[in-house]
Formats: sequence, structure tokens, C-alpha cells
Amino acid sequence: MIDDRFATWLAALELRHFADLQFAEVTRALRALSSTYVERRGRLAERGAFDSAGKRAAYALYYSPLHYLTVQHIAEALEVPPVTHLLDVGCGAGAAGAAWAARGSRSPLVTGLDAHPWALTEAAFTYRSFNLTADLRRGHAARLTIPRSVNGVVAGWVLNELDAAARLTLLDTLRTVAAAGGRVLIIEPISTRVSPWWDAWVRGFEGTRSRADEWRFRVELPDLLQRLDHAAGMRHDQLKARSLYLY
Repeated sequence: MIDDRFATWLAALELRHFADLQFAEVTRALRALSSTYVERRGRLAERGAFDSAGKRAAYALYYSPLHYLTVQHIAEALEVPPVTHLLDVGCGAGAAGAAWAARGSRSPLVTGLDAHPWALTEAAFTYRSFNLTADLRRGHAARLTIPRSVNGVVAGWVLNELDAAARLTLLDTLRTVAAAGGRVLIIEPISTRVSPWWDAWVRGFEGTRSRADEWRFRVELPDLLQRLDHAAGMRHDQLKARSLYLY
């Protein structure tokens, strides 16, 4: 499922982020970034994952393409349709929004929302790489106002970074989108330790048109991701995630 647009984007990411950093520097930063995600997730609320050039490069070169491929596989499996205006909540580097938006023959408007200025800059680069028209907004996921024209929302790997009160606020917002006929795709890590609130969220949408799934896609990663994976001592021969889809 690696198409020409993805390959071109990945090549552009290499040129962009290896311009000032060596492979070994990015690898060291990737190990530290992985530790932040696994052991010190509290820092993610302040986007501690982006607090150095190495970590930013590691996120853009490694996690962002992995997120793209994961969302691409999930959207294909769920037959998620194209939309005309997609909101990418907590967009990070824009991978989740790009993966959904790239499904259709006619590209939607994408609104990317994130609290971190670097993330918005990187998301703008991602959206441009996929020839998407984008509107970038700085803001917190729990305080978002959904544009009236939005008929699709993707929230990829962001809910686990919110506190309980913020997640509840976002839950109500997404329920409103779904009730109005919009499509909502939520993706989170498969680990229950990372997202112990997941089952309660799924129950929150009982009685609506929704489905919850766990996914394990066996993939052969592009060369860059394989090299980073091996050098950092990680293993991603499977893409793992859980999703909640409102339709």
C-alpha cells in the first residue's frame, strides 16, 4: 500500500531532516522519544516529544510515516469514504489527516489543529506533499470549535495525551459531529496501559452507528523506517492500533 505520493513524501522528509542531523543523532533521539511515549507519557501533554531538534526529526521521520501507514490500512479495512472537509485533531505532523484525505480522487480541505507550533509547521509540509489544501490552526483539542462544513474528523494518537476532563469534553464534541451525519475515526495505541479509558469511551457511543476494532497489519516497511527501527532496537513488522469509527 506504499504509493508514489507516500514514497515522494518520505524522500522529502529525509532531505528535510537529515540536512542538519546525522543518522546516529536521529537514532539516539528516537530511543529517547520512544522512552517518552512508553515510560513518561505525562510529558506528552506539553508536547515534550518535540523539545529538541533530534526528537522532532525522529518523530517526523519515523512515527509520522508509521502513523500514515496505520491509518491508511485502517481506513482501507473500514472502507472509510472520502469527505469534503476533514478535521485532523491533534494533527502532529499531519500524517493521519493525509492518510484519510489521500483516499479520494478529489482532495478535501483539511483543517489541522495542534497546540504546538512546530507540529503545525510540519503538518503544513505533509499536507503540501500530498497536494492537499490545508488550514492550520493552533489550539487545544478539548477547546476546539468544529467548522460547520466539517464532515469528517480524525483523531490519531491524541486522546491518550489528554487528561480525563479534556477527553470527556472532546467525547461530547465528537458525538455531536457523528449525530449530524459526519464520520469520525479515532485511533489509539493498542496497549490498555496507555489508554485504560478506552472501554468507557466505546461504551459512550453505544446506541450510535459505531464500531470498535483492534488491528494488527503485517507490513514490510520502507528502507528508511527499517533502518531506524533496527538502529533504535525496535520492531515494527506489524502495525498495531485500535480504532473507534463513527459513521
